[in-house]
Amino acid sequence: MYLDKAKKEEIFGKYGKTAADTGSAESQVALFSYRITHLTEHLKKNHKDHNTARSLTKLVGKRRALLDYLKDRDIERYRAIVKALGLRR
Repeated sequence: MYLDKAKKEEIFGKYGKTAADTGSAESQVALFSYRITHLTEHLKKNHKDHNTARSLTKLVGKRRALLDYLKDRDIERYRAIVKALGLRR
């Protein structure tokens, strides 16, 4: 599997407050971004996979909603996570 427990802990440790911090907006945005890049690579090879394309669209929407929430609550945290992940926003 592409996303095992160790990879999740690495993502949460890098972008969250601790390795066990799975609920903060930053850690969830980072996890969604990792999954989005994985699904994008999958769709480059399997362009007829419509279920994955729909899942990717839903995941991008979830990430966008979390980023909007973070932008409304704390603009500095929003700017930090966008810069750290290299998002175009």
